Parts: sequence; structure tokens; C-alpha cells
Amino acid sequence: MIPWLESESAFPPLEVAMREPNGLIAVGGDLSVQRLLDAYRHGIFPWFSYDQPILWWSPDPRMVLFPDELKVSRSLAKRLRRRDYEVRTDTAFREVMQACGSVPREQQRGTWITPEIIEAYCALHDLGYAHSVETWMNGELVGGLYGVAIGKIFYGESMFHRVTDASKITFVHLSRWLQMRGYGMIDCQMHTPHLASLGGRDIPRHEFATLLKQLINYPHATRKWEFNDAIE
Repeated sequence: MIPWLESESAFPPLEVAMREPNGLIAVGGDLSVQRLLDAYRHGIFPWFSYDQPILWWSPDPRMVLFPDELKVSRSLAKRLRRRDYEVRTDTAFREVMQACGSVPREQQRGTWITPEIIEAYCALHDLGYAHSVETWMNGELVGGLYGVAIGKIFYGESMFHRVTDASKITFVHLSRWLQMRGYGMIDCQMHTPHLASLGGRDIPRHEFATLLKQLINYPHATRKWEFNDAIE
């Protein structure tokens, strides 16, 4: 039986998720800063629809991307060299979240990025835990992603594009920047062909949990991100 979280109750051990084929570990609780940070520190994330209670997940396998395994195809490398774009960080966090929730996606009806989710992650952003990476062209936001950084892990949440390859441009710059600063892993949560084409791969939950313990306990810098968009 999946545990129901009360306001003060802790997350159950990952063995609970092992009993569920899809990795559902708990239901209920809230989206407070404290609850979200506790979830990420244990490899758990929220994902639910408008008509559902808060659902918490720890899937097996888990898609991750190790920054030094980033794959850039020849066509993407050529696109990156055109330099007709600007990459920014943390200048339009709320707008990136709203775009991730509103841009239509194939085989997906509705969105899990509800107003409640947006406000919760904006609170994390204000404290320096959640970040956006954005691709701009001619002064317009055309692609981006957002996620949560704790220790030396970046937990990717969602990405969008309004121009072809804009989300890939964003992801490449993020991955290279994270590698330069010693980040060991990007959590991609669930398998997608898009992320697999960039070097993401599935690993067992127990391997993810081991890496999590190694990478999570680093000092946290409570500031917005800034990096040069000309990362080669």
C-alpha cells in the first residue's frame, strides 16, 4: 500500500517504490520548500495532474546524463556555431516554467506544471535552489529548461522550445557549464528519446541512490547562476 504523507511525516524508504512497477513512493503532503528539498535529497520528485493529489516518484530505471558523456551530433555542433542566439541563466525563471507548461507536446494532454507547482518552484528559485537556463533570439525567449541544483547534482524538471533545436542548445550549454564546475550528474528522471540522443542513459535505482549519496552533500551557494554563453 502506498503511504499517505501527513504534514509532518517523512518519506518512506526507497524499498516502498521497489514494490511498485512505476516507482510511485508516496501520496499527499505539500509542496513546501522543506518538503521539496527533502524529496530531492532522497532522489524523489513530484509529478501529478490537476485532478490528482500530490504524487511522489522514484522510478527504476532512472534516466541520467553524466556531463562528460554529453553527445553533440555534427548537425547540432554546426547549429551551435552559428551564434545567432544568446544563452542566459535565471533571468526569466517563471516564464520558462510557464512555457514548459503551455507548449504543446506530442502524445501528451494537459500539463503537470500547475499554478501550484509554479509557485512552489519559484520559491525554490528565490532561495537559489531552482534555476532556469534560457535561449534567446532577437530578444525573444525561444527555448529553455529549469531544474533544481543541490550539491553536485542538477535535477532537470522540464524543457521547451519554440524554435527548432532551441532546447538542445540550452541543454548543451548547461551540461558543459555543469561539467566545468564539477557536477557529477544530471537527473533526467524518465527516459525520452530526446535526452537519449544527447547522451542520457538509464541506470538502476540502486546505482542512482549510491551516486546520490556521493554527490548531494556539498555546500549550497544561495545565488542566481551566471555563465558565459560562449562555452565551447
